[in-house]
Amino acid sequence: MKRILTIDDSKTMRDMLMLTLSNSGFEVLQAVDGLDGLDVLGRETVDVVITDINMPKLDGYGVIQHMRERPEYDDLPILVLTTESDQEKKERARKLGATGFIIKPFNPTGLVDVLRKVAA
Repeated sequence: MKRILTIDDSKTMRDMLMLTLSNSGFEVLQAVDGLDGLDVLGRETVDVVITDINMPKLDGYGVIQHMRERPEYDDLPILVLTTESDQEKKERARKLGATGFIIKPFNPTGLVDVLRKVAA
C-alpha cells in the first residue's frame, strides 16, 4: 500500500484528501503545516507528498526547497495542491522541484490517477 503525506492547513481539505485517498487504497498521513510536514517526513517513510502552498509557519515552497536540498528526498514525488493558478507560482514550484501542480478544488478521480502514476 502506497503511503501519501498530505500537508495542508485546512482541516476540511485534509479530511477530503483522507476520504478520497483512503477509499482508493492509499495510506494517508497528515500534517497541518509545512513544519509539521517536515517533522512527519523525518519520522515516516512515504511514497508521495501532496502539499498546499499557502500555509502558516512554513509554506509549500519552503517544504519543496527543504526536501530537494536533502538527497534522501531526491526521488520522492511532490505534488502541489493549491488554489493558486498563477503561472509564475506554478513555475516557482517547478523550479524548486515540484513534480506536479493540481488546482483546488480537485477532481478526486484525476488526483487518484496522478498519484498512481507518480507513486508507481
